[in-house]
Amino acid sequence: MANESFFQQLFSSIADGGRVLIDQHLRGLARQPGRAVADLCHALISQRGEASGAALAREVLLAYGELDAAGRTAFFQHLADEFHPEPDAIARAADAYRQEPSTARLVALARAVEAPRQELFRRLNMAPGGTAALVAMRQVLLQQIPEHPAWRAIDADLLHLFRSWFNRGFLALERIDWRTPAVVLEKLIHYETVHAIDGWDDLRRRLAQDRRCFAFFHPALPDEPLIFVEVALVRGIAERVGPLLDRAAEIIDPAEADTAIFYSINHCQVGLSGISFGNFLIKQVAAELQAELPNLRAFATLSPVPGFRGWLATSPALKGVASELLRNLDDGAPADLPDDQELAGRLLPLCAAYLVRARRNGQLLDPVARFHLRNGARLERINWAADLSPQGLASSAGIMVNYVYRLDQVERNHEDFVNRGRVVSSRRVDALVRAAPADLPAILEDA
Repeated sequence: MANESFFQQLFSSIADGGRVLIDQHLRGLARQPGRAVADLCHALISQRGEASGAALAREVLLAYGELDAAGRTAFFQHLADEFHPEPDAIARAADAYRQEPSTARLVALARAVEAPRQELFRRLNMAPGGTAALVAMRQVLLQQIPEHPAWRAIDADLLHLFRSWFNRGFLALERIDWRTPAVVLEKLIHYETVHAIDGWDDLRRRLAQDRRCFAFFHPALPDEPLIFVEVALVRGIAERVGPLLDRAAEIIDPAEADTAIFYSINHCQVGLSGISFGNFLIKQVAAELQAELPNLRAFATLSPVPGFRGWLATSPALKGVASELLRNLDDGAPADLPDDQELAGRLLPLCAAYLVRARRNGQLLDPVARFHLRNGARLERINWAADLSPQGLASSAGIMVNYVYRLDQVERNHEDFVNRGRVVSSRRVDALVRAAPADLPAILEDA
């Protein structure tokens, strides 16, 4: 932290030293805030000196931070209109490369194709806190893209840079426990969206000796977890989440556990959407746990099925069947669902068919299934009445899934799924798929 503080002070000093160089420019800015920030961006790209560049970068981010919603909309529009590649320059460079496909002309073509926005974002990153500010900027941008689809070009430029800046080689895996600084623990409570943490007592139980929590951090965001996973050390593969979240549950000796259950994975930074951290996280955590606790024999998830209920309600292949099943689900008391074997016997095969066969454009519909199967897991078990919370009933019809990671099989499973679209599943799941209604089509396409 001392080194980080030193460099932070150094950059601030450079920025302060160059601040006088831009005072005259600032006084001449247009009065419209979005226009003013865009003008600063033009000035930043044209600058060559480090002092003036650092000062301008900081000024841009400070001015952007003061914009209201309308000002940000105007600013993003200026980014789209004024910082794009020049079509004529691209055409000339492409023609030159076709005439003589040399290395020099290929480099010139690459330069012509790159949007000036990318260089702008690189220079903004020079400012103290620049990386965090750009991540936050992309979060705002993503919220507005549905109304401004042309801004996808801005997003593509940010995402291209973030994939380099947040490369796995720059990330640090850290275990989070009760000794972790409170500022990070507070963010765990804030970012937990799968199974909400109900205050400090709840968090303390989730960090007890038979629990583990790991997160990825980046040097530019030292107190901001990028993604974290919560793990329960248990005996046997857990089928229900309630016992794992029970604050009064017995705390066992980790040496007596034979299974690590990954029961909550949370991506924390919306501005880093589209950058995959989870595949590295799960595999590295599994390796860390195996080294720490050689008694562990299985690594599995207890995962929600977030799209299942919505698919039931809207899938043309199910017509009126789904409404009856969902009505029965909602009419019963949650505490009575574990004993409702008739409803389980009808919903579980449909859930299996959804996880294995329901696709859009050849891709599995369920995002959690896609994530774990792409990582090389096996679809092991589908559990009835596993999450009776309001959220679990509303999104997954109370069903949860075990995906099992066998470290010696993940690469083969990954190849099967990615290259052949094959879902690697257990015999138990295969039997449920075969038990699905006979009139369902072989592939449940859902456009």
